[in-house]
Amino acid sequence: MTKQIMNVLVLGGTGAIGAELVKILAERGSQVSVTTRVKRDSKCKNLNYLIGNAHEETFLKTVLEKRYDVIFDFMVYGTDEFRSKVHLFLNNTNQYIFLSSSRVYADVGKNNVITEETPKLLDVCEDEIYRKTDEYALAKARQEEILRTSGYENWTIVRPYITYNSERLQLGVFEKEKWLYRALKGKAIVFSKDIGEKTTTMTFGGDVALLMADLAANPKALSAEFQIAGNDSMKWKDVLALYLNELEALTGKRPKVYWEEDSGHVSEAVGFRYQICYDRLYDRKFDSKKICQVCNSNYEFVPMKEGLVKCLQEFITCGNSFGAIDLKFEAYADRVAKEHMKRGEIANNKDKIKYIMWRYMPGIADGIMKLKKQIFRL
Repeated sequence: MTKQIMNVLVLGGTGAIGAELVKILAERGSQVSVTTRVKRDSKCKNLNYLIGNAHEETFLKTVLEKRYDVIFDFMVYGTDEFRSKVHLFLNNTNQYIFLSSSRVYADVGKNNVITEETPKLLDVCEDEIYRKTDEYALAKARQEEILRTSGYENWTIVRPYITYNSERLQLGVFEKEKWLYRALKGKAIVFSKDIGEKTTTMTFGGDVALLMADLAANPKALSAEFQIAGNDSMKWKDVLALYLNELEALTGKRPKVYWEEDSGHVSEAVGFRYQICYDRLYDRKFDSKKICQVCNSNYEFVPMKEGLVKCLQEFITCGNSFGAIDLKFEAYADRVAKEHMKRGEIANNKDKIKYIMWRYMPGIADGIMKLKKQIFRL
């Protein structure tokens, strides 16, 4: 499909999916404006970066002084913030495309496939403590409901699941900074056996971006919900094996793996409790018929094995860089794997002390952190 969109706004469109989406829209002839908090140079005459924080109402109202044919929204909101802004979005566009997540779905069991009609965690979860939070999966589900009951019909909900490209390669709840960084440093990847046995679906970001672009100005997409996830799936332990095999082929060394018996240890050490409990410990397989029927009935997603290998190769061979390294996680992983960070890896004395405390005295470090939180509340 090669629709021409006259005027498009992308809120927060600089991530794995957003950057590719912006490129596709611009190539199709759209006039594309993208909000960003960091100055970026545009290499395309019909692509304009708007510098500012899209969470700030003053900046947002300035951006929305003119009407857009389509708004793509990649921002992450608390539910109250979204409720306060949603009418501003819906009033200033012909189509508002809201990026939700397939994490909203409840567990369907090992042998079942998720469709757009699958029950949501918000509706069936009996964990009252969890339900009182505005954790990501619950927040997205609540915000979807706000759209459905808004009285408007010019909205579209999209639900990607785990997406990847050469800058984003995930393993369970870990981004590449928590597993690939360690592997390339010659240290053990820490992973848990219970997550390893679960089935996941990972989708190439370019596929998600292309199908999102095809939803724009598509009358069949209005007041509709679409999940965007590939049709194939793998167990997490097989994803890890795929990474290990390719890293061995590329570097000549096979990375080590330290297997935790229970993902609860990871959760206790570095967080991710709800993401693990209410997603990564579920088997996730998807049916993509609906999005393909509306956009391209013959669409073929990049197979996981092919795409993950290619993106890992690109990261290694093209000299891409890592984001910030979580020293608390490094300390935890080094502690259980009986390893340590090398001299020169940590830039300043404050971070060195932080790492040493979490590596060798985690109980004391945890106590200090709790004390700081209590003092902050006073």
